[in-house]
Amino acid sequence: MTLTAKAALQIRKPVEIVFDAIANPDHLTRYFISKSSGWIKAGEEVTWEFSDFPGPFPVKVTELKTNEHIAFVWDQDTVVDIWLAAQPDGSTVVKISEGEKELNEENLKWLTSNTFGWGNFLDCLKAYLEHGIRLRDGAFDYMKPE
Repeated sequence: MTLTAKAALQIRKPVEIVFDAIANPDHLTRYFISKSSGWIKAGEEVTWEFSDFPGPFPVKVTELKTNEHIAFVWDQDTVVDIWLAAQPDGSTVVKISEGEKELNEENLKWLTSNTFGWGNFLDCLKAYLEHGIRLRDGAFDYMKPE
């Protein structure tokens, strides 16, 4: 048995706007990360930093199809897939999966953490695009070392 972290959410914005908010560091740093070394582009590596989690996170983009799909690796064992689907009402459904990992106790913790993380990413993206709200600001201050 293998484990895959999954999350999905509908965002009331056109697919082009949602894609840009994920790929463009000017937007991504307004709702989810604190720093990015650049745009998400196929075959390139960018570095993300989070204000609430220490260290840089290298993100190697393995596939990109504008307004449809982004795939990247940020550890040696897992691939993240972000799928965007335009809806007839002009909204966009975003589906994310990360995996796969072998079933064991350590990976069950990973599954819980990363499923929560991708759900948080989608909530932050929706709040930012639909209402201009930055949900992540201060949300994880309690986790910072004193």
